[in-house]
Amino acid sequence: MFDPVIAPSGTLLGLLQRGRGDGTLHALTAPRSEALAALDHCVLHDPRHDWQVENRSLYFARLYLDLRGEIKGIERHLFDPEDVLDTDDSRTGLALSVLGHLASYGRRDALELLRRYAAFGANWAWALDELALRDDDAGLRALAAPVLARFPADAEGEAELAASVRDAYEPRPWRLWEEDPRADIGARVRAAREQGSFDRWQRQMRPSGPRPGWSVQAVFDWAQEGLERGAVLHVPAARCLSAVAGPDDRAEILEAARNGSDGARGTALRYLADAHDPGVFELIEYAVQSPSRVVVDAAAEAFERMRSVAAVEWARRWAYRPDALGAAAGRVLACRGGAHDSKLVLAALREAVRGEGPDAPTLWTLVDGAGRLGIACAAPVLRHVYRETASSHLRGRAARALAATDPSFAAGFAVECLWDCEESTREVAARHAETGDARVVTQLRRLAADPAEEDDVQSAVRSRIDPDAAEV
Repeated sequence: MFDPVIAPSGTLLGLLQRGRGDGTLHALTAPRSEALAALDHCVLHDPRHDWQVENRSLYFARLYLDLRGEIKGIERHLFDPEDVLDTDDSRTGLALSVLGHLASYGRRDALELLRRYAAFGANWAWALDELALRDDDAGLRALAAPVLARFPADAEGEAELAASVRDAYEPRPWRLWEEDPRADIGARVRAAREQGSFDRWQRQMRPSGPRPGWSVQAVFDWAQEGLERGAVLHVPAARCLSAVAGPDDRAEILEAARNGSDGARGTALRYLADAHDPGVFELIEYAVQSPSRVVVDAAAEAFERMRSVAAVEWARRWAYRPDALGAAAGRVLACRGGAHDSKLVLAALREAVRGEGPDAPTLWTLVDGAGRLGIACAAPVLRHVYRETASSHLRGRAARALAATDPSFAAGFAVECLWDCEESTREVAARHAETGDARVVTQLRRLAADPAEEDDVQSAVRSRIDPDAAEV
């Protein structure tokens, strides 16, 4: 999947793509046709950089309800001829999730479209999972025949069916189909489930990787073989090393950390860092000079995991370095430094935004650190990250940091956060938004009454509502 093209943050499309609360507020005041066009664009062209962790579906579904939007555009997208050619989940997953939420809100057209796509669409398994949560038994039973017809009644087809039953995210439809009295439905699904269970058992009986009794060198060799196949294994390899290494092996491990293969160096550095070996800091400093990016990254990651007082002291020494180790040191101080480290954390935060932009991965930790340390003068940088990042998770972290550093947050960004796409951000808003704004009161009551809202958000809302007077 190509990275999505994100519109500027000041445009309606850019706000909606980011999942910002201001996107909903602007859409509700914009011409309806313009708002629906922008909404359709977002749903049909998933704007998320990581669709597996970022939320948008409930956010977009609520906006369809508020705008009384039709789903004809989604229908055309799902049944476009491209559906046969591009079967990647990212093409249709967001649209199917939006339909699922609309169905839960009582939109019959969304439910019928999900059923039809589950029967005939390429990403049928996703649609079936959505229906498993929302459809009745009769609706799910009606899908048994068209879904099973996808699997030929030969050895290959039965193996694919067994894998689908075994890997199903929501098992409810398959359990219903097992009860079907028809031999080509019930008996076939039962046989597939049994085969899937047997396949899982066989995999468990044939584990790959290190075994008890392996030598230290064998673990290093395994890590290097994995790296040559494109798999970075130094984390599991370090755990294996903990099981097989003894005190007499320290010299061999130190040598591997300094001069071993890339796989061995990454493994040894991770092991030594986890063991708080006193010699690891010099080895980490030496490793970041390596021409191998794998070794540099492994060294920085190993250092960041360390929790000792000594690690914090070394971080203060390294925070001025203009390299990967200096960036890692800034993140260590953000997580474990004290108030007197605020200047170093703020400098790292500013440098990351200036050098890598508002979507830099390092910002996740630095933003959290600015909030943890209560760095008030970081608020302008945090507000910039909040506005510009395309990551709804990073924006949520920026909101939490602003709540701890910016006195204007309650009457500013906290208000729009009540409409944000991430439930954790809505929770922050529910705890901090200034209720002098009439929109806040109305939205708090809506969130409290919405069965689709997360429990943590509703708990935060209830903490702001007087249980006797039912007033905010």
